[in-house]
Amino acid sequence: MELMRSHIGGALRAARTAQGRTLRDVAREARVSLGYLSEVERGQKEASSELLNSICLALNLTLSSVLVEVATQIKLHETPVLTVVDTNAA
Repeated sequence: MELMRSHIGGALRAARTAQGRTLRDVAREARVSLGYLSEVERGQKEASSELLNSICLALNLTLSSVLVEVATQIKLHETPVLTVVDTNAA
């Protein structure tokens, strides 16, 4: 099972590293501890919506863009559910 917090953390870390920014820089701007931000990025902590929004703002991202990216990643990893249809049923 894919955890949403793992995908959120991965998206945040990818954005931060693409911007060439340090954990310390983003944590300071988001007003969150460096250790907590690190745990969020590694998928070990599930950030509240307020904290997640603060991190997104510090990264110049919208919360919606991160959630859309995460939803796409989750969809790619989901196991399709197959339904058997009995064509002989009356």
